[in-house]
Amino acid sequence: MAATAMSVEKSISTGNGIEPISGPAHSLEAIRAARIEDAATKTLGTLIGQLFGSYVVTDGNGGEERDDDLPGDVISFRTRVQLSLSAQDYAKTQADLKDLVSLRNTLVHHFIDQHDLWTVDGCRAAQDELGSAYTRIDQHFEQLRGWAEHMDQARRLAAEFVQSDVFHDLVVNGIAPDGTVDWPAAGIVRALREAAAQLAVEGWTPIAAAGRWIADQHPEQLPAKYGCSSWRQVVHECRLFELRYREVEGQRAAWYRPREA
Repeated sequence: MAATAMSVEKSISTGNGIEPISGPAHSLEAIRAARIEDAATKTLGTLIGQLFGSYVVTDGNGGEERDDDLPGDVISFRTRVQLSLSAQDYAKTQADLKDLVSLRNTLVHHFIDQHDLWTVDGCRAAQDELGSAYTRIDQHFEQLRGWAEHMDQARRLAAEFVQSDVFHDLVVNGIAPDGTVDWPAAGIVRALREAAAQLAVEGWTPIAAAGRWIADQHPEQLPAKYGCSSWRQVVHECRLFELRYREVEGQRAAWYRPREA
């Protein structure tokens, strides 16, 4: 059974053997091209060795995600596509593909030495062996092609998700698909911080003034998007700002300021 894994965090970050494609968004295509160029220089045996433990894994052994190699100041992606097999199927598939490498090496390097192509009987024996080799190669080819088709389907599904409103809300606004909000990563919190930097008086900013400023500068950032009925509720729910009430011209008004780290 195949699984696709993608982790998304502040720096959005698409086991063993082949590392997942990861890096800053603007560099992903160049990183992918370099990976393809590098693979083109590898022997078939090396590539199959890398395939196991990276794309082909055993059930429950998906490898570990590493985020320490991703920059923290730009949007980055890490994606990983894997085919998960039972331990028995994993061992059998690994043995079958190693057999394919051995067959390839025999055909390329030793076939002529093993057959007397100067006699009719020798040619017939060589022809029979080539026919048998073709059948074995074709079986492996169909298996690998099926894997490639699955990987391409997973890539398309991942691309569709990345281009969706759900993904945009998750990355830009900190809103998970189930509606929960990661307030430190929320776009509306960033907007409130920007408003405070522009409008604060002695460190405090009127919430009403901040709301008007955000409506002008970031009209897509609305309390309702985050399940709140007012700007004051956003300030209260996120727990990232201090809230204070003051009397201004005889009216009670809410002010806020960022909490000290």
